[in-house]
Amino acid sequence: MKSLKHGKDILVSVENITPFGIWLFVNKKEYLLTYKDYPYFKDQTLNSIQNVQLLHGYHLYWPDLDVDLEIDNLEQPEKYPLKSAQ
Repeated sequence: MKSLKHGKDILVSVENITPFGIWLFVNKKEYLLTYKDYPYFKDQTLNSIQNVQLLHGYHLYWPDLDVDLEIDNLEQPEKYPLKSAQ
């Protein structure tokens, strides 16, 4: 495994996966994505959850899960009342 070059910022990473949700670090901010609010992450493999990409600086994409979220959805969830069916 290679380390990132010195001075290179990590734009997105999964910091922790708990029984309650996923802690995500994006653009120097931390977010909790609960399974209640984001049920499509529950019961997924660690690798599929950790394989997340930040596109265009605001768009999160999990290619293994075919899940797309914008950072605004995490910061202002009240603007996005529709949730995935459980």
